[in-house]
Amino acid sequence: MEVKWCGLDYGECIMNADEVRNPLLFGDIYKSLGHPELVGDRIRKYRVLKEKYGGYPALHEGHRDDIYSYVLDGDAEAIRLFVQKELELKEVGQGLEELLEYLNAQDIEVCVVSELKKSSEPLGSDPISLFLRKKDLLGYFHGLITPLGRLDLKTGSVDLRYKGATKKGGALYDVLAKELGERGIRPSEAVIVGDRPEMDINPARERGFRTIQYTGFVDKGPSGADMVACSFKDLMGVLRGSQDKIAEFHNARL
Repeated sequence: MEVKWCGLDYGECIMNADEVRNPLLFGDIYKSLGHPELVGDRIRKYRVLKEKYGGYPALHEGHRDDIYSYVLDGDAEAIRLFVQKELELKEVGQGLEELLEYLNAQDIEVCVVSELKKSSEPLGSDPISLFLRKKDLLGYFHGLITPLGRLDLKTGSVDLRYKGATKKGGALYDVLAKELGERGIRPSEAVIVGDRPEMDINPARERGFRTIQYTGFVDKGPSGADMVACSFKDLMGVLRGSQDKIAEFHNARL
């Protein structure tokens, strides 16, 4: 699959959310705050939101304000500890950095494409940017595309054409197709990699993007994706830039 641009989903793709699913993280937070009696109630509320939004990754990516207001009761110190604990617990998938090196070496532009709808901090200080920075991955990416806007990770500028446009509704992919077109990249020369059929795969495919359903963390069921990959190594065997760039990459590793 020869492409010029690659968009990677965040939750359950770039980021492994296994440890974030553990509600016991609230035990650490409220013991630190000196209120262990609140742990049970906070765990209960966390599970309520998990059921409401269909899972912890969707909750953390698209509805963080509900965690802050409903679960943490708007307590600024509890929110600070929660964000800190998240960064400690979240991990990247095995082989991700090798894949990013491979894509960068072939001049394939790589962006994060997330359904991050709200953040208590501006883009650049948002949870996704903080995660990429902590894991030393920020330099591999050109941009962070969200319903809050598109953050250029090289310059820090924000494109507000994306504001309010979501993946699930499809409008984000409409804006993306237009933006890439302005730079001479057709949707058929771009690929979206993600785990959720209703958000990452089907709406992108309807707009002409190539799509790969990533099942390395969780399999969300069948989709209309061009292919399914269960590891980042699989993606290295499929995604490619120009043949010259492929040869350069492999020769450099010999």
